[in-house]
Amino acid sequence: MTPLETIFWHPAADAIDPGRVPQRRLSTGAAMPAIGQGTFGSDHVDASTMAEAVLGAAAVGYRHFDCAAVYANERAIGKSLAAILRGGVRREDLWITSKLWNDRHAESDVIPACRQSLADLGLDYLDLYLVHWPFPNFHPPGCDVTSRSASARPYIHENFMKTWRQLEKLVELGLVRHIGTSNMTVPKLRLLLGDCRIRPAVNEMEMHPHFQQPELFEFVRANGIQPVAYCPLGSPNRPERDRTPEDTSDLDDPAIRKIARDHGIHAAAVCLKWSIQRGAVPIPMSISRANYRANLLAAVGDPLTDAEMAAIAGIDRNCRLVKGQVFLWKPDQSWEDLWDLKGVIPS
Repeated sequence: MTPLETIFWHPAADAIDPGRVPQRRLSTGAAMPAIGQGTFGSDHVDASTMAEAVLGAAAVGYRHFDCAAVYANERAIGKSLAAILRGGVRREDLWITSKLWNDRHAESDVIPACRQSLADLGLDYLDLYLVHWPFPNFHPPGCDVTSRSASARPYIHENFMKTWRQLEKLVELGLVRHIGTSNMTVPKLRLLLGDCRIRPAVNEMEMHPHFQQPELFEFVRANGIQPVAYCPLGSPNRPERDRTPEDTSDLDDPAIRKIARDHGIHAAAVCLKWSIQRGAVPIPMSISRANYRANLLAAVGDPLTDAEMAAIAGIDRNCRLVKGQVFLWKPDQSWEDLWDLKGVIPS
């Protein structure tokens, strides 16, 4: 494998023009590409392989990359970004997201954590910085589903706001252009919106045809927050700890497969078209060039019909795949307690 520092990056001959990719206009007026390349390796893709995928994805036309400190690959991805910038892509034409991990929620840790991500990524600023989870309940990468933090606690809004104030300072310092949330719920977002000085520009959330989250989706849009969809294909390569017997497969759904046949495309492309037309920003992850190029092509190809969009709206199974058991704070709890399903935040 060629060292990333020595690579001369250039657009691929079969690149998709980034100018064709739809854009989402955020509340600030900034334009965010309506599809991104995820970089979470699901515990099975090493940092150098993911960095190579970032190079390849940029070569075929991606300009939006969703990163996070906990993915343990930002330093390698930084070398890819440097090559892309050396190859002639302007920094202002890239959209780079990173995230604050759960062990860095303390007020004194937030700004240093962001600076570390910036240093690893080789950037002067981030387009978007998210609080990865609303719980400060640390667990190590690769742990199993029974792992619990010794100091685990529930969502405490006063503490979350101390973290959020530091994110607001990141904007004021010019280190971050936008801040946002991830894995939040309507009750938690209501509290945040009532107390913040800088509103979240984005909420990153699990969303795919079998888990459409209509209440949360409509709430964030009504409040000027852009929904970003992780697991947009139903995450067929998610870690074993996130698999349960009741999980269903979006890509095998008869309605999705029929639409795919009618369009002559893969079922994954149908899921992505649905997500984009609905108004979300999907961030699929792939290290296969054929697959990530096909994902981007789905964003610029012929749209689904109104009837096809309605058919997909009818297959929601409320099937959450990333349940988050490792964030529980009391014995004998169910993962449902993390998601405020009764409209209140459990203590």
